[in-house]
Amino acid sequence: MDHPNHHRPAGQPDQQRHGERPFDHHQCSIINNCAIIFLTEAAGCVSLPPQLPPCSQDSLFLEEENVRVGLLFASKALVQLLVNPFVGPLTNRIGYHIPMFAGFIILFVSTIMFAFSGTYALLFFARSLQGIGSSFSSVAGLGMLASVYTDDEERGIAMGIALGGLAMGVLIGAPFGSVMYDFVGKSAPFLILAFLAVFDGALQLCILQPSKISPGVIRSLSVFVSAGSLCFANMGVAILEPTLPIWMMQTMCSPKWQLGMAFLPASVSYLIGTNLFGVLANKMGRWLCSMLGMFIVGISLLCVPFATSIYGLIGPNGGLGFAIGMVDSSMMAIMGYLVDIRHASVYGSVYAIADVALCMGFAIGPSTGGALVQAVGFPCLMVFIGVINILYAPLCFLLRNPAIREEKMVNGQEGDQV
Repeated sequence: MDHPNHHRPAGQPDQQRHGERPFDHHQCSIINNCAIIFLTEAAGCVSLPPQLPPCSQDSLFLEEENVRVGLLFASKALVQLLVNPFVGPLTNRIGYHIPMFAGFIILFVSTIMFAFSGTYALLFFARSLQGIGSSFSSVAGLGMLASVYTDDEERGIAMGIALGGLAMGVLIGAPFGSVMYDFVGKSAPFLILAFLAVFDGALQLCILQPSKISPGVIRSLSVFVSAGSLCFANMGVAILEPTLPIWMMQTMCSPKWQLGMAFLPASVSYLIGTNLFGVLANKMGRWLCSMLGMFIVGISLLCVPFATSIYGLIGPNGGLGFAIGMVDSSMMAIMGYLVDIRHASVYGSVYAIADVALCMGFAIGPSTGGALVQAVGFPCLMVFIGVINILYAPLCFLLRNPAIREEKMVNGQEGDQV
């Protein structure tokens, strides 16, 4: 995206949420996600005549860019949202090995496209293609993890470690993308990621074994409450990713390298949160852990607009990442537990639902966030999404005794069949 008074090739957009996901090639996707948006934002930040304040002159241009950047962000999640319902049943029928490797190939191609794309249309296509690869990788990866770790406590710990891998991708990706763009160029970080993706593909061929499990379907109120928690908790950071860098350039005159560094506290705290509560959540109650996490997400988002410099973002972003780590590690483990209660190995389907929830957050957030920033302003948007999280948090109480609720539902269905 070019500044109206300065023509130059478009940079790269984001990352991701999304996310989490247990295996290396998906971590590469997360690094990619985080790098893309800051590269795009950096491309829009150009030199201005010395007689005018840079922030004030660029303010209108950057405000208009909110929508385009938001749509670019959302394209991956929207495509992933459409593909997930097909990937879940597919893994139930053919296993996890083939979908995971297919995801690696697609992610490799999209990463190469990011490195050499010079127009918004090509970036949009590469970003959408990335969504297809992420769908295959994340659903198959989480399903495989749940099927390997059948003990509920061990699975919770494993999910925490896997989501810690997601956090590592985000942790490295944000500073990596912005610093590499500023000092090396836009292609270099993506070529490095492509090399890492090839290395991971070789590991998959050596380590992963083909598997096949029985198909099945799971429908449960608890599943959808869990999915809602994942969606709304991650929607906060999904909205911040395209809008916060622009708001920083408008109000703080932030240099390019700070646009990625602003997310560093969230990444570090997410890494801590997922690993810590992968163990603690089972002891204190995953429903309580998720409820507290959503409250903290809401409060952190309410505090973001009060920051006047990048240092003022450390507290809110750190709290946001830590809280999302609480929610993600708890909800992913609960999803697998709900499958076990029903005695059906349909982890692919249930984690497809979980990934759909994440994708909804990362699709709705960026796509509507840019327009809402233009309509009501960045502070009001933070208040809106923060209040939504606080109001949704009490619903996590419904997850307090899922075994009893699921047993009644299963018995009722068996009675109807008789």
